[in-house]
Amino acid sequence: MTDLTKPDVRPADPCFSSGPCTKRPGWTPAALSDAFVGRSHRHKDGKAKILEVLDRTRAILGVPDDYRIGIIPASDTGAMEAALWSMMGARGADMLAWESFGTSWAGDVVGQLKLSDVRVLKAGYGELPDLGEVEFDRDVVFTWNGTTSGVCVPDGDWIADDRVGLTICDATSAAFAMDLPWRKLDVTTYSWQKVMGGEAAHGMMIVSPRAIKRLETYVPPWPLPKIFRLTKDGKFLEEPFTGVTINTPSMLCVEDAIDGLSWAEKIGGLTALQARNQANFAALDYWVASSNWIDFLAVEPSFRSTTSVTLKIVDPWLETAGAELQASIGNRLAAILEDEGVAYDLAAHRNAPPGLRIWAGATVETSDLEALGPWLDWAFACVKAEGRTDG
Repeated sequence: MTDLTKPDVRPADPCFSSGPCTKRPGWTPAALSDAFVGRSHRHKDGKAKILEVLDRTRAILGVPDDYRIGIIPASDTGAMEAALWSMMGARGADMLAWESFGTSWAGDVVGQLKLSDVRVLKAGYGELPDLGEVEFDRDVVFTWNGTTSGVCVPDGDWIADDRVGLTICDATSAAFAMDLPWRKLDVTTYSWQKVMGGEAAHGMMIVSPRAIKRLETYVPPWPLPKIFRLTKDGKFLEEPFTGVTINTPSMLCVEDAIDGLSWAEKIGGLTALQARNQANFAALDYWVASSNWIDFLAVEPSFRSTTSVTLKIVDPWLETAGAELQASIGNRLAAILEDEGVAYDLAAHRNAPPGLRIWAGATVETSDLEALGPWLDWAFACVKAEGRTDG
C-alpha cells in the first residue's frame, strides 16, 4: 500500500517561482522605508538612488570599468529588444534557440526585423545546440541560461576572443548566479526579478566598447520607438547609463533593488550568492537521485541550470495513465502543493514539456528545498494512487 502520510517538515518559505522570484531572506516591506517616492526621479537625490543601483551592480558583478551599465524599460524583454532593434542588421546573425526565449529572439529578428542573413541554431528542450557551429564573424544572440528549459551554456570558452561580430546575451536567470566572462560579452541583459528577488518591469543592459562602437557607426533601416533608442545625433545615449533613465522608473522598485544588492554585499558578494545557489542545486540534485519517478529535463549534467531547475516525470506508470494526465501532471502536482500551502508556482513553463520547474537561486534557503523534496514525493504518490486527471 502506498504511504500517503504527509511529511512533518514544511518549507518555511513556499515561494519557488522562476520569476518573479522569492525575496531575500528576512525581507519585509520595511526595507522600502527610505524609497524616494512622491518626488521626481530627475531630482539629484532620485538620480543618486539610481546611480547607487548601477554602482553596486558593477562592484558585485565585477563589470569592467569601460563597460556601461544602464536601466532599460520593460524588464529583460525590453533590454533585449532595445539591443536587437538598435544593433542587428550590420552583419549576418547566428541565433541560438533551445527554449522559448531564445526562440522568441530568433522570431523577432527573422519575423519583425526581417533580416535575410540569419541562421537559427536549434535544439529541443533539454538539449543544447552544437556551440562549435557558431560563426563569430557574425552577430551571435543567445540566452546564457534557458529559464524555461533548465539548460545553460556550460561556460564562455566557446566564444571567440577575436570575434568580429557582437555577442548579445540574455542572462536574466544567470546574472548573480553564474560566472559571466565580460570580455566575451558585448551586450548582456537581465532583470531585477530573477536571481536577486527584485521587482519586475525594469531591465538591465551592460554594453561593451564594441557594442557602443556599433551603435555609433550603424544606423538600422527601421524606425525605433523611444524606449529602444540607444543613440542621439549619432552618439551613444549616455543618459540611461548615468542615472537618467529613458522613462520613469518605480522608485519603490529602485529601493528594493538597492536592498537586494546591499544584502548581497553583506553576505559576501558574488561568491556568496553563487555558493548559496550551488548549495540549493545540490539539495535538489540529491533529492532527484533518491526519487525514482523524477529526473532532470536537461540531458547532460554539464549544461543543467542551477537556478531554473526543470524536471520531467519518468515513472513508467505515467505512460499508461492517459494523455490528459500526461499533459497536466505538472500542473496537477503544483496545484496539490499550492492547496497545502507548501509550494507555489512549481509547474513547468507553458511552452515547455509537462513537468516541474523549481527556482534554486540565492534568495531561496537550502533548508526549504530540502523540505520540499518529500512533499513532492507525497504529491506524486497521491496523484498516482488516485489516478486523477483534474487540475
